[in-house]
Amino acid sequence: MTKSQRTTAPPSPPVLGPRALSRATLARQLLLSRSPMSATAAVEHLVGLQAQNVKPPYYALAARLDGFTPEALSRPLADREVVRIVTLRSTIHTHTADDCLTLRPLVQAARDRELHHFRAGLAGVDLDRLAVRARALVEEEPRTMKELREALLEDWPDADPQALSVAARCKLPLVQITPRGLWGRSGQVRLTTAERWLGRPAEPAQAPDATVLRYLAAFGPASVKDMQTWAGLTRLREAFERLRTRLVTFRDETGTELFDLPDAPRPGPDTPAPPRFLPEFDNLLLSHADRTRVVPPELKGRHWSGNVAYRTLLVDGFLAGLWRLDDDALVIEPFGRLDRARRAEVTAEAERMLGVLHPGRRYDVRFGTVRE
Repeated sequence: MTKSQRTTAPPSPPVLGPRALSRATLARQLLLSRSPMSATAAVEHLVGLQAQNVKPPYYALAARLDGFTPEALSRPLADREVVRIVTLRSTIHTHTADDCLTLRPLVQAARDRELHHFRAGLAGVDLDRLAVRARALVEEEPRTMKELREALLEDWPDADPQALSVAARCKLPLVQITPRGLWGRSGQVRLTTAERWLGRPAEPAQAPDATVLRYLAAFGPASVKDMQTWAGLTRLREAFERLRTRLVTFRDETGTELFDLPDAPRPGPDTPAPPRFLPEFDNLLLSHADRTRVVPPELKGRHWSGNVAYRTLLVDGFLAGLWRLDDDALVIEPFGRLDRARRAEVTAEAERMLGVLHPGRRYDVRFGTVRE
């Protein structure tokens, strides 16, 4: 073979270890330093906040934003700039109105697949007719899931009641109307369509390319499987391949290919990461197939019990313990022993968080049993 015939193998992508991935993701998640952006802008940047319960989005933003107050999220919820709706991973998320109308059509295929699990209870039910009937009911007046279920049973008395309500939720973009979701004022769940609540139609389902770029901006560097885990979707490889020339690639220590935006922040692995108190179901811990960038392998599964997620403490950018708010104290249960300096940093962050979300109320900060 002549010299001109020889080919040179392309250089191997750089390898990013868990600490490098930790710092990059924390920077995108606004957890290395608090951001001055508004609550609505943060919800948009983060592509939503998981919100099965009412309070977690408030704790999530308190950890991420400088100057945040509960009213900063309650106000846009009341003004219909932000809504609560089932989207990613078939769970309730807090989204901006624009994302509500574009992300829900994107994940509709996953909602259709979810219905297959309930097909036995929906025998004989025309799902298109159910969608029309359910839309008429909730647009006539917002209804609780119980009220919707009972009304649908009048049309399909032999169907499984739970399956009927799940079918309505899967077929329609149902939002939880306020006061549900407002800090200190939350009521029971009442539903109407996103189109009725927001006064404008949903967007047609689009190719996922733009959402890939937004996901990487908030959670990258990440693999195709990471984004599929976050979105609850499959077959996203084609979108990444279409975008490949606009992206940079890395490998993690197992050899998995990671994609990222060229100009996205990737701080060095030794960048300081202050302690942060995160709510249950925080997106940081749920949005990657490989979560070792946040959860050390030896702590895998320690922040879950069955289907219940615990509130988590980050120290040095990684899961380091659990916390709970009792009647008179914030109790911290670390997974390992913290030295005096770390305990002081954690205590200061706890007091700051309490001052933001519970001003005027006295809580002690206590360290409970170390969970070895």
